Amino acid sequence: MLHPKTTEITFKLNNGVQIPALGLGTASPKERAQETKQAVKAAIKAGYRHIDTAWFYRTEPYIGEAIKELIEDGVIRREDIFVTSKVWPVYWDNVSKSLDETLTDLGLDYVDLYLQHWPLCFQKVEDVKDGIHGIKGLPKKGEREALFAENADWMETYKQLEKIYLDPNDKRVRAIGVSNFPIEYLQRVLKECEVKPTVNQVEIHPHLPQWELKEFCAENNILLTAYSPLGSTGAPVIKLPLVKELSEKYHMTVNDILISYHIRKGTVVIPRSLNPVRIASCIEFAPLTEEEITLLDNIGKKEPIRYIDEFFASSIPGFTGEK
Repeated sequence: MLHPKTTEITFKLNNGVQIPALGLGTASPKERAQETKQAVKAAIKAGYRHIDTAWFYRTEPYIGEAIKELIEDGVIRREDIFVTSKVWPVYWDNVSKSLDETLTDLGLDYVDLYLQHWPLCFQKVEDVKDGIHGIKGLPKKGEREALFAENADWMETYKQLEKIYLDPNDKRVRAIGVSNFPIEYLQRVLKECEVKPTVNQVEIHPHLPQWELKEFCAENNILLTAYSPLGSTGAPVIKLPLVKELSEKYHMTVNDILISYHIRKGTVVIPRSLNPVRIASCIEFAPLTEEEITLLDNIGKKEPIRYIDEFFASSIPGFTGEK
């Protein structure tokens, strides 16, 4: 029985927009940001149709260059690809400006999905030398103390996202959503806002299956997107014995197994890579059984690990950095 490539599978968002199940994550180290251009070109040529980025990543100008050249070369049309970006907490009260900067850097008229990156509000600190568009991306006092905006409410960001989305004359976004939102934060959005988030992008992998969050999102027709599906730096999750065992059983790479694990669960997945060969070689879909998926999930019951432990996230109740 033939199975589709992971690049060929799509899911439907709650507003009817189709989103490719596999995307390329582009949160690269600052010193390697320029390599994103070739990574995006390799991904698109391999069949990827979803690129995930953010204002904070500093990679949007390089993604824009890649998309422009691919369109000029006739490889794709703009409507063939799905681009996700995010508003960072320094623009918690000026989403429109953040969106305009993103669109300018990407060289696009619209993004397909625009997310609130974190339910936080940072102070605006000018930084013309090393900042992003003249603003420090992560303003902080010392090494591990973020500078939060006083008397600010993260809900303001989502309400501005909602206003942009609902404006019939504003065509800059096709769908809106959130990222790094625990259940109680989603509950507040659902209670106070008219537009339901289409997506919640969070860290998910066998060491952190996010069962409760997945159940809540499924009940409310919010799609989950898994970032760091291989476990972030060093890809520790690919070393799991069960993942290696499944790789041998299905004659596929360990990356294929982990990507398929998410897609089989109905979750969008955005592995990050700058290696063109690896990007192009991880698009086989493994028909994992329900039992195999449960076995992978159970790893998180026995040994839960969160790999993305942002120091500023400790202020979010329900978002724990515990390993």
